[in-house]
Amino acid sequence: MAISFAELQDAFMFVSFGAEPGENEAYLDIESGKIYCHSLIAGDLEEEELPDDLDDEKYIEIPHKKELDLGTPLVFEFVRQFLPNDYDEVDRIFNRRGAYSRYKDLLVRRGALERWYEFENKAEETALREWCEENGIELSD
Repeated sequence: MAISFAELQDAFMFVSFGAEPGENEAYLDIESGKIYCHSLIAGDLEEEELPDDLDDEKYIEIPHKKELDLGTPLVFEFVRQFLPNDYDEVDRIFNRRGAYSRYKDLLVRRGALERWYEFENKAEETALREWCEENGIELSD
């Protein structure tokens, strides 16, 4: 069964919205194409609860962006490619709490915020499509 990439991407974004893997989770039923979402804070986000048989092979857990190396490693890849003169400053930024807001402030000062968003979105789409291929998930779009 082919799965809508847009729906899968929405679930991926939901899972990745949690600061750490496990805060938000989503599961794909590869037989029906249904996606089940759950948040440790908000609970089940649909009328239906998570299935009891999530251990079954017909379910695949949607990964968090950190599980696809799309967190800090992606930031440094962007900096290497587009802001190499700021590498040391970004390294210092990411050695303290609140790094992403300070990083985005730097991007605004350098006029690179939109470029970052484009880079991040493309990397996320590519990584998610590769994850689908590795897990034998056929996409409809």
